[in-house]
Amino acid sequence: MSVLFRRAGLFTILFFWTAATILSAAEKTSVVLTVHDSLTSPNQPATIEATLTQKGLLTETGLGGEPIQLLVAGKVVATAMTGGDGRAFLSYRPKAKGTVPFTVRVGDTPRVAVVEAGANLAVWEHRSPIMAVEMAALMQDAVGRGPIVIWPGKEAEGRRPMPDAAEELAKLTQFYYNVLYVVTVDKASGSKDHVNAQARQWLKDHKFPVGHILVLPSDPEAFGTKLDEMHAAGWKSLKIGVGRTKAFAEAFLQRRLDAVMVPEPAKGEAPRKAKVAKEWKEVRKKM
Repeated sequence: MSVLFRRAGLFTILFFWTAATILSAAEKTSVVLTVHDSLTSPNQPATIEATLTQKGLLTETGLGGEPIQLLVAGKVVATAMTGGDGRAFLSYRPKAKGTVPFTVRVGDTPRVAVVEAGANLAVWEHRSPIMAVEMAALMQDAVGRGPIVIWPGKEAEGRRPMPDAAEELAKLTQFYYNVLYVVTVDKASGSKDHVNAQARQWLKDHKFPVGHILVLPSDPEAFGTKLDEMHAAGWKSLKIGVGRTKAFAEAFLQRRLDAVMVPEPAKGEAPRKAKVAKEWKEVRKKM
């Protein structure tokens, strides 16, 4: 009889332990982990910023105190904890130039379901020539005179590339230029990290060369300010921009740099010193 009671007691303990484990797993918070591209040079540390958020009914809130791991080639190379705003900063020092795909993921935690996100680390020599390309200049149906915005969802996925844009840009970047893709976005279009991921997927789907993606607010002065910051940080080889909007071209021309507009803008839209290409096959001749 005592053996039966002991077995019954053990069964009861196992039952409640299993139930508690299942309940604990079910109660894990569903979260969103985002990350954007980063830029550095060989043997210099890169700071990769990841953001962990929880979606509420009306807003997204950052989750603090959660472990984040940085993986390169499938190996964990850095760890960090999210702060009160949900952001975590991970440091990595690449040795050779090139493009380093990386993944960030939530580490072992009882509160949060495991999620991950990926981006690219551009590792460029400061002396290597850089060209900035406005993504609006790559899109066939990105029309309008104001800032061109990459909206989230199916609208962005359905945008077609300009004829020959991928092939011509591949020729420019194969042996000479590093490419910096510039995306403008308004506040209603989602976070910069989401737009960064969406732009990266669009470029991949349409076979554009891999580059560094820079997401900026739809302020006409935003790229000029960023251009000054990059030059101050040592990226002075960024001397030419290929874009679609007048504001983008003017950011270069005002700093005595070169600008090419493609396709040919409406009459009066091209700044006086901007070069104009009717189609992407003409861009190399203008450079």
